[in-house]
Order: sequence, then structure tokens, then C-alpha cells
Amino acid sequence: MLITLRDVHVQFTQDPVLDRVSLTIEEGERVCLVGRNGAGKSTLMRVLAGGIQPDQGEIDRRATLRVAQLEQDIPPDLVGSVYDVVIRGLGDSGRLLLDHDHAAHAGADPTRLAELQHALEAAGAWGAKVRVDTVLSRMQLDPEAEFAQLSGGLKRRVLLAQAVVSEPDLLLLDEPTNHLDIEGVTWLENLLLQSAAALVFISHDRAFLDRIATRIVEVDRGRLYSWPGRYAEYRRRKQAALEVERNANREFDKRLAEEEDWIRQGVKARTTRNMGRVRALEQMREQADERRNYQGRAQLKAHFGAASSRRVVEAHRVTASIAGQTVLRDFSLRIPRGQVLGVMGPNGCGKTTLLRVLLGDHAPDSGSIRYGENLQIAYFDQNRRQLNLEQDAAWNVAEGADRIDFEGHNLHVLGYLRAFLFTADRARTAVRLLSGGERNRLLLARLFAHPSNVLILDEPTNDLDMETLELLEDLVHGYPGTVILVSHDRAFVNGVVDGLLVHEGAAGFRYYVGNYDDWRRQRQDGPQGLAPQPSAPRSVAPKPAHRPLARKLSYRDQRELDGLPQELEELEAQIEGRYEAMNQSTFHRQALEDIKVAQEDLAGLKQRLEERYARWEALEALRDELQRGGGD
Repeated sequence: MLITLRDVHVQFTQDPVLDRVSLTIEEGERVCLVGRNGAGKSTLMRVLAGGIQPDQGEIDRRATLRVAQLEQDIPPDLVGSVYDVVIRGLGDSGRLLLDHDHAAHAGADPTRLAELQHALEAAGAWGAKVRVDTVLSRMQLDPEAEFAQLSGGLKRRVLLAQAVVSEPDLLLLDEPTNHLDIEGVTWLENLLLQSAAALVFISHDRAFLDRIATRIVEVDRGRLYSWPGRYAEYRRRKQAALEVERNANREFDKRLAEEEDWIRQGVKARTTRNMGRVRALEQMREQADERRNYQGRAQLKAHFGAASSRRVVEAHRVTASIAGQTVLRDFSLRIPRGQVLGVMGPNGCGKTTLLRVLLGDHAPDSGSIRYGENLQIAYFDQNRRQLNLEQDAAWNVAEGADRIDFEGHNLHVLGYLRAFLFTADRARTAVRLLSGGERNRLLLARLFAHPSNVLILDEPTNDLDMETLELLEDLVHGYPGTVILVSHDRAFVNGVVDGLLVHEGAAGFRYYVGNYDDWRRQRQDGPQGLAPQPSAPRSVAPKPAHRPLARKLSYRDQRELDGLPQELEELEAQIEGRYEAMNQSTFHRQALEDIKVAQEDLAGLKQRLEERYARWEALEALRDELQRGGGD
């Protein structure tokens, strides 16, 4: 046994965060804490670390227990080199080593250096310095790099090195995969599987959980529940337990109502009352008051606007750089309406820059970006810059108003936020006081309150609890528009995307059909299998063998090209109208001949649309060819 909690009680507001809970962590265990945002997972971690003392209960720790912790948020004021940050994980020995190193570099007098060397020998700290160097090398960290200049993923790796350098018996990790790319997550998995330390961790990454955890402990309404097995098995057993709980509550409420009816009977009944029955009723009332009912699932729904044109965005031979580094080179991509496109790659490869280029917020150095018609874009920023931290959650959604318009319905903002699991109290809480998961849910609520037909989601899964993450999957599945998402969550990407842009080093971004598992299979197949190809627009009509003498389109062709966007929009509108008519309940009550005519009419419109798109591309290709010829 490393640590045991017995009847531990922690309470900050009306409802206890931990309500007389007990938990034992054994040597070698790897325990994943799950539960909704705000359920108390991070509080439990701080109790285990000794950062929070419980209001009641006992905590037994092994006498020599060493605990190291990685918290969810990166400290904003942490400065110094990577070496300085990591060595602080050694506590007093680390401070002595830092003092000695700084004194030596500053040319301190020999007496001072001798004092520090004596203190280091007395503390046995010289061996710890070797351990720091080993950890830095193993984790591929540059000891001289400035911590403040690192990416979020590298900062997490440095803080993890700080946690493991002390060789703890118990390692506490709060959302360790946040800001790590796929390679970083895989590296972390291997590190933890090889470690002898016991582990308690919080993670929304289901693939990471399934590979690492030996046990799942759920925090639910102040209580702890231990579940063996993988995440899918936990979800199945949890749903069964909730059904048993609902049935028991219904039976209890029925008996309580019967007893309340009995106690309200007239004078004759009161003369024959059983005092034991009265006391039992009082106990039932107390149980009903203390009961914390399971709050229903969130109901994520996006306000979908009008349909966009068939082509959403097309990038042609785009080159873009940021801070002097080229992140897109000769990049081409076409995104049609309705696609769910995933973007994956290592930290710093240019994923966010790619999104900014596609959004039009970052001008490419060369190449062209063409946008479709009637685009309504909702952008989820992983840094949550769209949120006003000093205002409350309700203000951030309605910007000071009490009501919002959602798909033609006038909704009170508190009612709308209730669907995202914000109580009235939390909806009136300043954003800076909300947890990371609550802030992400709030940003989703803010985005989905406005009409859109294109969702661009940059790391939307960070800090979300697993239940909300599953609901976000359902929303993406059912969203009628186009979705572009950046995520390192393998299970999430695997469940929603139908195409992947993957950054592959010097080759840049390459497009793969399918989801994460499909990409892995294609990579394993190699050159003999499904070889990846750079993303490119559909091929256009064949070009003339000889360049025409004319330097621009003929008057007739130019007029046709100018009129094609309007014609295409009208055709798409007609097709949408046909689909809407076919979705009516009365459509299939018609005579078979009428149904057949309608279906043939729709097929003809779709064929016409394809032909006109091909003609548009052919005319644009011809125009571009003529313009290039004019520049010779």
C-alpha cells in the first residue's frame, strides 16, 4: 500500500466535492480518474499530493512515500532554462545544485563554492545531477533552451521530466496528453509503461486510457466508484448502474409519496398513527433532501445556417510561412461541402497556420485560395481567445442580452446553457473561475449559438470530459455542413473524419482518404500499397495541345464563365428543393409513376450540375493558360 484515504470529506460550497470517500493506491497500479468536468477529479489529485487537507477523514501514507505531480495548467510565470526547470523537481537537492551551477558560472569565490560542494555531498545530491542529465537525454530535451520559448507540447514534456526526475513512488498526472502531438503521446505511453512508479492520472484520451490504465476510478456526485477493464466496458457497466439507480429512485419516490399521503389523512387516521412509521417517514424525507440526482447528458446542438455552395474552399499551390519558417509549400487542396476533414501532425508543423490560411486570416506568400458562396464559419480557437475571462458564461454567449435566437426559437440564455450542463450558478460565474473543461464547453456553446455551415475546430477535445467528448462526436456526425478539425485524440479522429491531412516532414501535408486507422494501414502498406499522394483539386478538362493565339477568353466564353456561379447556385437550390420534397411524409404516398418521374428529374439535375462544374473548371483552366501565355 502506498496511500489510503478513509472517509475523506472535502466541501467548498453547498454540495461536497468528496463525500466521505475511501481509496487505496497499491504499488505498480495505474489508475485513471474519470468523471464530468467539475466533478472533483483535480481536487482528489491534490488531496493525494498533499496540497489540500480534507475537512474530515484520514490519510495514511507509506513513511518513505515520494510523490510527484504534473498539474493540468502550465504555470504562466515559470522561467529559466529547461535544465533549471527540471532540476527543481529534486526539491532541496535541486536548489543546491542550481546554486552551485550559478555560482560556478558567475565565478564565485572558492570559499562559497566549497561550502556548496560540502552541502551537496552531505545531501547526496551529486548522483541526482547525473539523473537529471539522463532524464533530459532520454526525453530529448535541450537543457539550454529557454522554457518560455517552447511550444505547449514541449513545455508539458519538460514538466513531466521535472516530475519523474525525483524517481517518485507515486506519479500524479492531470491531463498529461494535452498539447502533445501523436508522437509525443506514443512516447509518453512507452515511458509510463516502462516506469516502476504507481500512477494516478486524469485523461480524456480514450486510446491513452485503454493502453495505460489497470483500473478506472470514477468521481460522481462526491463519491468514488472503482471499475475494472477498458473504457468501453466501464461505459457499459456505468449505464447499467445508472439504470438500476433510476429504478431505485422511482421506487423510493413512489413510497415517499404514499407515506406523505398517509401522514396527511384526517383526524381519525392521526389517532391510530404508528410512531415508528412517522420516524421512518422523517428519515425518508432526509434521504430525499440529501440525494444528488444524476444530471442528464449535455445536449450539444449547432445552429445550422443555410447550405453553402458545393465547393467550400480550394487552395492551389499555396506557400505560406510564419516567423520566417515555411509551413506550407506548393500546397493544394479542395474541400467539398459535407466533408469532415481531420488535420494531424507534430507540434509546430503549421496546423494552426493552415487553418488561418484557409480562414483567410493569414495571407499566403504565393498561390491562391478560392472560397465558395454563402459560407458561415464558426471557429473554435484552442487558446479560447474568444472568451472574455472577466465576464460570466451567460454574457459570453449572449453578450449581455438575456435571450438568444436559436434556429427561429427565442431562448433564455440560461436555458440554452443548461443544455451544455451549466447550472444557473455556473452560468453566472466569471469565466476565469471555470475549469478548463467548462471553458471548452462554454466556447462550444458560444459557437453553436450562431448560424454556421462550416465548423473549424482547433483542438476541441482538450480538457473535455469523456461524456461531452462523445456528444461532440455525435454532433460532428450529424452536422449537415463541413467540418475541419485539428486533434491529437486518436479515438475522436477515428470516429468522425472521412479524410485526413497528415504532416509528413519535408513532404509537408499529404491527404489520405478515411480515418486514423485507415491512415495507419496505408502507411504500413508503403509504396506497394496505398501510396499517399499530395492533396490536389479534381483534374480539369484536357487542355489544348497548342496554345491559342488569343491572350484572353472570347467574349462568349467570358460571358458564360461570369454567369456560371449564379447558374450553379440555382441548380444547387433546385436539388436541395427536390431533396426537401422527397423527405416529406407525403412523398411516398404518391403513385409509383410520379415517384419515378421525381427521381429521374433529380438525377437529371445532378448530372447537369456535374457538367456545369466541369465546364466552369475547363473555362477557368483555359483562362489561366491564356494569361500565362500573355506573360511570355
